[in-house]
Amino acid sequence: MHLRVISAALCAVLAAVSAGASANYAAPVSQDDLTCETNIARIDQDFPAGAFSRCETPGKRRFAITIAPEDQGDINCSAWYAFRVTPTRRARITIDLDYETCGHRYWPKTSNDGVNWTPVSPDQVKISGERGDRSASITLRIGDQPLFVAGQEILPPSVYDAWLDGFGDKPFLARSLLGRSAEGREIEMVRMAGETTGQRETVVLIGRQHPPEVTGAFAMFAFVETLAEDSALAQAYRARFETLIVPLLNPDGVVKGHWRHNTGGVDLNRDWGPFTQPETQLMQGLLDTVAADPARDLRVLIDFHSTNRDVFYTIPDELPTDPELFTRKWLDLYQERMPGYEVERDARHEVGRPISKAYTYDTYGAPGITFEIGDETDRELIRRIGREAAIAMMVTMLETRLPAPADE
Repeated sequence: MHLRVISAALCAVLAAVSAGASANYAAPVSQDDLTCETNIARIDQDFPAGAFSRCETPGKRRFAITIAPEDQGDINCSAWYAFRVTPTRRARITIDLDYETCGHRYWPKTSNDGVNWTPVSPDQVKISGERGDRSASITLRIGDQPLFVAGQEILPPSVYDAWLDGFGDKPFLARSLLGRSAEGREIEMVRMAGETTGQRETVVLIGRQHPPEVTGAFAMFAFVETLAEDSALAQAYRARFETLIVPLLNPDGVVKGHWRHNTGGVDLNRDWGPFTQPETQLMQGLLDTVAADPARDLRVLIDFHSTNRDVFYTIPDELPTDPELFTRKWLDLYQERMPGYEVERDARHEVGRPISKAYTYDTYGAPGITFEIGDETDRELIRRIGREAAIAMMVTMLETRLPAPADE
């Protein structure tokens, strides 16, 4: 399975949004803050994950976009942007990206269909300023079709639906509604397990707590697809372990193009413990259900994210976990499977810190792991990372000792 399976669904979503675009514009005139146009082109953000705070037209071939976070709370500098350029004529235009805070982070990428993305050539991008206060200018040649421009590939909920549909009716995979977000969007859970009954060990996978962290989603896709293969290893893994997958925990933030938060203004990965938000409350309920079931045993939680490099944030080996030393053994084997690639591990723990990794360890004694992928890591390498990490995880899990029976 590959991300190409999502193309038809996402194209349909974006095409529907594009259909209302007008062909002729007077200019140069700025309309409201979220749309601007000249007689050359129109810029808008009216599609899932589209986001900027203001658009102006200094000239008919120049557009100035201001980018700001979703709220005034404490924010991580994941300065997301996404917009659509609808041309009136073929032309060369310049788009200036200015930031109210944090500065430029994500290298711009373009797409005609919303599915196939290409990084903008370095000779078309000028970045100015110091770290934390950078701005950017992008020069583009526009043709006859709308052009999407974004900091990362756009993966709204429709992509996840199509991705899960691509698994078909595999008997070991069951989709269910875990619950709903603050704005009522579905948050799905997928259970992957063989037909074995009785004692069941549980692995939990989470994705997209933070909306812009698309590379982590790519790694999760490849990871899950590998667990679902028909290989002897995957079949043996599914016979012993159930995997509970929540691939899109913050759909509201994703659809709205947020930098970090849900619609409650909260960083979900700083709400594990307080559990003030409906999205994290769903995860608390899920983990408590597993922990309360005498026939189940939580073995590991892996939370997929993105940052400026590939790195695993883990519990230190000095702290006892069950399974014992699982993380070290897993990552050692993963490194063996990735010659020429350096696996980075950052092991630390702060008791009571309200993040998924720490909460999992503090509450259940199981290893919690944050699986981070670099913003600009090569996309084919990400697929390899996800696949090899999944293989190494399955091998390592199958080598662990069985938990004590529930009635002991």
